[in-house]
Parts: sequence; C-alpha cells; structure tokens
Amino acid sequence: MIIKPKVRGFICTNAHPKGCAAHVNQQIDYLKAQGPIEGAAKKVLVIGCSTGYGLASRIAATFGSGADTLGVCFEKPPTERKTASAGYYNTAAFHAAAKEAGVYCETINGDAFSNECKAQTIEMIKADMGKVDLVVYSLASPRRTDPNTGETYNSTLKPVGKSYTAKNLNTDSLKISDITLDPANEEEIANTVKVMGGEDWEMWMQALADADVLSEGAKTVAYTYLGEKLTWPIYGHATIGKAKEDLDRAALAIASAHDGLAVQANVAVLKAVVTQASSAIPIMPLYISLMAKVMKEEGTHEDCIEQAYRLFTECLYNDSPRLDDGNRFRVDDKELRPETQAKIEALWPQVTEENLFELTDFKGYNENFLRLFGFGLDGVDYEEDVETLVDVELK
Repeated sequence: MIIKPKVRGFICTNAHPKGCAAHVNQQIDYLKAQGPIEGAAKKVLVIGCSTGYGLASRIAATFGSGADTLGVCFEKPPTERKTASAGYYNTAAFHAAAKEAGVYCETINGDAFSNECKAQTIEMIKADMGKVDLVVYSLASPRRTDPNTGETYNSTLKPVGKSYTAKNLNTDSLKISDITLDPANEEEIANTVKVMGGEDWEMWMQALADADVLSEGAKTVAYTYLGEKLTWPIYGHATIGKAKEDLDRAALAIASAHDGLAVQANVAVLKAVVTQASSAIPIMPLYISLMAKVMKEEGTHEDCIEQAYRLFTECLYNDSPRLDDGNRFRVDDKELRPETQAKIEALWPQVTEENLFELTDFKGYNENFLRLFGFGLDGVDYEEDVETLVDVELK
C-alpha cells in the first residue's frame, strides 16, 4: 500500500516500514562514525528497546562496542490491512543491521511488567548469553498491571499540592492558550508511582540476580527527565516528579540489594526530545520547540542517539562520570546551561499563534514527530507502493 501519516492529536496511528528503517539506519551511521566505545558492556539487556532512548541505547551497545543484545518491547505486528507500530518496524530494521554486522540480537515482544516476560527473558539469557553486564530500563507506559496482585494502575499528569496554569500549544489546531491542571489526589499520586516509579525496575533486577544471570560488576540504568523552571511544575512538583523520586529510591535499593555482585545502579537524566509520550504532556510541545530553536542556534542540539552515545562515553563507561548530588548521571547538561534556559524563558511569554514558526522550531518539532513513525526521511519514496508485512522473528 501507499502509506501516508494518519495523525490524531499526539498519536500517529500508522507507520512506514522503509521510513522507520531509514531512521534506524541514520542512527546506526551516526554511532559508527563516532568510533568504538572503549570498555563498554558486551552482553546487554534493554527493557523497552524499540523506540526513543531505549532503541538508541541498543544501537550504542551493538554498534559502539559490538555487544550482544536482548531486547524487550511491546509492539503491534502488521496485518494485510494495517501497518505495524513504528517500534515493530524499528526492531525489524535493527535486527537486519545487527545480523549484517554479525552481532547477536533477539527481541521478546511481550508485557515487560509481567512475571512471564521476566521468566522468558531469563531463559533466553541463560541459553544464549550466559550473563548480562548492562541492564537498560527504558519503559514508557501509561498503565501497569502488578504481576503479583493482578491490579492495574493508571498514571496521571497532574501537579501536586495546587493547581498549575501555563501556556500550552495544541499541536492539532496550532492554538495557544492557557491550560489549568488541577492537583492530583493521593490515590492518583500513588498510582502514578506504581506505573512510572522504580518498583518494576527493582523486580527485574531481583529476578535477574536470583536466576544468576547478572555479571559481577554489572551496571543498570533507568531513564528520566527533570527539566528546569518552565517544566518543573509538571515534571518536578507533580505526579511524574513523585515517580521520579521513587526511581532514585530504587537505584539505591538495587545497589544495596545486590552489593555482593557490586551492581552499579543509576538513574540517568536525559534531555527533552520529541516522543509520543512527551507530545501528550501539557506545555512540552511548546517548550521542546523553543528549546530546539535555541539549542540549534547554539550548536548544542541533540537527539536520542547523540544522548545515548554521550551517556555511554561520558557517564556509564567513564572513570569520572558526570554525577549530580543524587548520584544521577546527567546528560541534560547542555539543555540546562543557564544561558540556554535564560533564552528559552525570555522567548516563552513572547510566543503567539502569529509568530509560532518564527520564534520557535515548531516546524522541526513536527518533522521530528513524523520521523518517529518513519515519515519525512530523505531517500524514501513515499509515493511507492510498499509491503507492510515486514518479517522479523520476535520471541
């Protein structure tokens, strides 16, 4: 079929297989051009491996240090009438590239929160890899079912303590108006922590340790975003912020629980990028559009693959990693430069519907959003009749 993007709000309901492959291969080419990552892991598990930072981390491991990787994701395969999800096509492209490079890779398509998925992962590690020396935790989900109780929890995006009003861009209508978010109640806060906090990360690491598939000195990292003044009310003093505090708690707990293996556990704070998740968060499309405008002018703009490369080389596998007072790796340093934030804050009140494309990089924001689903990539013929049934053997 000839595939054109079908966008509704912050969701694109289809994906382009050749465009997704082109996007993955661009990231692989970038990584290869940087040269080898010295001392990096050789056996890597990536939980949440098919898009965004998880995919970029898998690319960094495979094409930066020749690592064998096992990935876990939850993606929709194609049918005769519908395309697969972008993550499915991304994974197919990654598999093809890794196979061509002669590097082991397998991917489990299932619910990473479930005990069954954890058990399947452990069996595959035992059979194919022996033990892993890096575990990347990069899940982004609005809901989670506790595998032990069967209860399902839903996260919310709300401030804590008091209402929050801010300027917001509707990416569909391009209307800019104030949005007010009412404060979360205690149940909403607790549910968000259950979904987005560190409990499942802990459960993964405990299961891996109990099965003796963690190498001595193994590292594990979970990803988060903190932001600064403009985004703090929704990312900091908010339900998401409470979940992020729980990630910090989990990092300490994991290191303590597995100190016999000398496991190193850190949260990594990464910069804001265009993702389907960030597109759904109030104020973020406008903030990211302004941030991109400023950082491109400064020559400091980065996307997922550049961030993943710097995480590996400047933090995970560096004798002097960039750590903050909370023992978090900081790769958001360029975004949070005081001069960069000052420029963004100065532009923020000036943005109107009339000057949106002049004062911000919303054009680039929209292009980045479509690229997530394989649209707008150079060298791809979008008038071509393409086969949607791309074959990739997921476990």
